[in-house]
Amino acid sequence: MWQVRAAGLLGGSSVAAGAYGAHGLKVSEEYKTIWRTAVQYHQFAAVSLLAAAAVPSARARLVSGVGILAGAAAFSGSNYAVAFYEDRSLAKLGPYGGMSLIG
Repeated sequence: MWQVRAAGLLGGSSVAAGAYGAHGLKVSEEYKTIWRTAVQYHQFAAVSLLAAAAVPSARARLVSGVGILAGAAAFSGSNYAVAFYEDRSLAKLGPYGGMSLIG
């Protein structure tokens, strides 16, 4: 199932992003907190995607998997961009990603 592979990639990339945020990101503490939030939800999405792979219905697996991936990309991605560029105007996709992760 593609969800298991994608969950592995999400999990691995979240660890790499966390390591970069802890050791390489040179921004103020305010933006480091935003980066940590992005990493945390990135990891939650990896675990959620792994759980979605266990759903018996193929259609439900597909819908939930796509929703989780899109939500992780939009929410964590926009938070990573905000923290990296120190520009809050890049956060426009964050709420949509959060709703995708919830729904």
